[in-house]
Amino acid sequence: VCDAHGRLLWVEGHPATRRRADGMNFVPGARWSEAAVGTNAPGTAVALDRPVQVFAAEHFIRRVQPWTCAAAPVHDPHTGRVLGAVDITGGDGLAHPHSLGFVRAVARAAESQLTLLVPSRPAGDTAVLSALGRDEAEVRLGGRRIRLSRRHSEILMLLARHPEGLTGDELLCALYADESVTPVTLRAELARLRRLLAPGLLASRPYRLTAAVESDADVVERRLEAGALVAAVEAYTGPLLPGSQAPAVTRLRDRLADGLRAALIAHGDPDLLADWAHAPWGEDDLDVWRALAAVRPTAPVRARLAALEAELAVPTGPPSPPAGHATYLQRPHA
Repeated sequence: VCDAHGRLLWVEGHPATRRRADGMNFVPGARWSEAAVGTNAPGTAVALDRPVQVFAAEHFIRRVQPWTCAAAPVHDPHTGRVLGAVDITGGDGLAHPHSLGFVRAVARAAESQLTLLVPSRPAGDTAVLSALGRDEAEVRLGGRRIRLSRRHSEILMLLARHPEGLTGDELLCALYADESVTPVTLRAELARLRRLLAPGLLASRPYRLTAAVESDADVVERRLEAGALVAAVEAYTGPLLPGSQAPAVTRLRDRLADGLRAALIAHGDPDLLADWAHAPWGEDDLDVWRALAAVRPTAPVRARLAALEAELAVPTGPPSPPAGHATYLQRPHA
């Protein structure tokens, strides 16, 4: 196990193997970053923030070339920051895809354990808004849990995204595609929302929140921007307010989902792609199924891909749309 700087914190294994590893300074306290020793699994995994496997002569240092190693980064489950990496090093027997899958699984288990050991605790004056995978958001505020209507969910999400505030006209355009909706309707919704929330939380002229509100969508975005893809996927529990037709919410929902799926496709991790493809929001995502079939061409995956392509009546193998654009099945509404 190494830290975020590639420094080995813990090394364990068979005594004879340990003695051989001592000869290349693979010992606790040694620095195995890319800058220090060139290409190697723990240092390169930390540098690239993705699982890597390094075979024999791929190592930069000659005395390391008799070894094969695989490593995967471990992230802070709350911030997405890289904490270090877990690595397995040995002889030619490790030159197998199972080795990479093993360290991936260990790293994800470590992140899950960190989540249990150190639960996320927002600042006492920060409200937490849960809006992923649910049509009606929930806000946790001052020890209270408040279930919001769909419209109030949309309003609170938009105001949380705009701490500087929104004018009545801006909020009206963001919420309603129908231009016939009057400002009186919006003011009535805001008055009802104000009564639900803590006194003084919702101010006007412009409409704004007077305390910080962090949403689960913010957590996913922050982890994705930090390159912590595994942590971002774990925090993504579904599309943002999936039943909302508010123009601004629809844009936020699409941007978050498209950014995440584009990162998944580019990363090519078969486990992460499979998790997305088998989720309700990914079961008809043709591009993700194609990416999954490329890295895990099992019979069930190929069968599902063929069924999707037949339903869409598209030829196999054309280039995918640019990153951020999705290809989904259009099913008739009931």
